Amino acid sequence: MITASPSARLSPPVSDWRELWRNAITDPAELLQAVGLGDRTDLLPPDDAGFALRVPRGFVARMHRRDPFDPLLLQVLPQRLEHDRVEGYATDAVGDMAAKTGHGILHKYDGRALLIASGSCAVNCRYCFRRHFPYNEEIAAASQWREALSHVRADPSIRELILSGGDPLALATHKLQELTQGLADLPQVIRLRIHTRLPVVLPERIDAAFIGWLGAVPLQKVVVLHANHANEFDTSVDAACAKLREAGATLLNQSVLLRGINDHADTLAELSERMFAAGILPYYLHQLDRVQGAAHFEVSDSIALELEQALRARLPGYLVPRLVREVAGDPGKRPL
Repeated sequence: MITASPSARLSPPVSDWRELWRNAITDPAELLQAVGLGDRTDLLPPDDAGFALRVPRGFVARMHRRDPFDPLLLQVLPQRLEHDRVEGYATDAVGDMAAKTGHGILHKYDGRALLIASGSCAVNCRYCFRRHFPYNEEIAAASQWREALSHVRADPSIRELILSGGDPLALATHKLQELTQGLADLPQVIRLRIHTRLPVVLPERIDAAFIGWLGAVPLQKVVVLHANHANEFDTSVDAACAKLREAGATLLNQSVLLRGINDHADTLAELSERMFAAGILPYYLHQLDRVQGAAHFEVSDSIALELEQALRARLPGYLVPRLVREVAGDPGKRPL
């Protein structure tokens, strides 16, 4: 009998980020099976609470097997507590809709405009403050960004453009290129800021085409990542961050303080050290945005302040993120 050689039987590793995106886990039972908890379907809610599961398999591979309290698993696994209706928690936790000034455009702060570039994310974090956002009606990338660019053109005070979502890197690189080509005749815009979780959860997105585009953007470039725990980092994330820096981007990170995930001084200190090893500076540590379905993640202000004090006592100042809360209508993030 003729058998295939070992090399013929092995499939080559998938490197195209779009294929990895399509192959993400979307079934909660499959996620539990993948981390060795297939017998723990009792952990799951009866339905998805209107917010579907999505998590790339590479991110799942960083989770500890047979640990229902794994800090990466808890960020993405649907829970029964999401169905609780808690007073003070809303569908629009930070006043996004009141700040809308155009199709997919939020203008909250002086000198900065935020574009909802995409409604898609590679990972659906259960505490997401935009889990109820009407993305189908508010995507700035529609129609070649025309309305967004017109808004920026009409307001010479806008010096920084912020791409958010969803995740702006969910867009194909040529869609991002459409935007930056449109900025060529807007000299008041000096800085492009990209808020993204993809370099952490799907680092393959930082491919040659993307780096070619980013490196050619003739603006100051800031990439604000989102990681909440040191376990989210591995060598593939380090490599993606190195490429971003080589393309001229300053790397910052925003974390969310989450009960049972990173509400311990040792955990936060390790995260700051791990980020700095990857060339990232801590930026903000957010108190939870009070979005409906996420109340079980909240950490009290008193504990949050104790954690900040502990970090200041053990880390150099540049590794201590600013502890803040976003309050609708405020002119900036509110320090605690």
